[in-house]
Amino acid sequence: MSRAAIRYAKAVLSLAQDKKATEDVQKDMQSIIITVQDSAELKMVLNSPLIKSEVKLASLREIFKNTGSITQQLFDTLIQNKRVDLLAEVAKQYIVLFDRLNNTQVAKVTTAVPLDKALSKKVSDKVKQLTGNEAILENIVDESIIGGFILRVGDLQYNASIANKLINLKRELSN
Repeated sequence: MSRAAIRYAKAVLSLAQDKKATEDVQKDMQSIIITVQDSAELKMVLNSPLIKSEVKLASLREIFKNTGSITQQLFDTLIQNKRVDLLAEVAKQYIVLFDRLNNTQVAKVTTAVPLDKALSKKVSDKVKQLTGNEAILENIVDESIIGGFILRVGDLQYNASIANKLINLKRELSN
């Protein structure tokens, strides 16, 4: 995690708050993260010292032509400061700051089968009880856990999977 990325993200959030556009910018940042993760070519362009800044900026403007003016200003600033390689990291940090500002967080729930609405509600309530904050649930399906769930919120992890219980039982029996 880059301290510079955090500083840029804070500046973008501050500007977005002034212009009452924090949610629009958050959507832009999510789009940037997904696009950069999915495109090896874009990563290469952003990180290459051989590609001119004007080409990088033109590429960003074309790829993200539907983003708002604040996001476009971020592109300009990162290009001017020769820090455009930080774009995806700035976007990730913006989302962390945005979620903190709105008392929300992402809770990753790993289950053997997809969550249904009733279970999603129970997990959301449990996260709110544990952290005091609302949570956006991100469900990861992993059949290897057999059953139960693994809940990860920030640094906390609660493992209530059948696979984990079997491992613990095996450990106890082998002692």
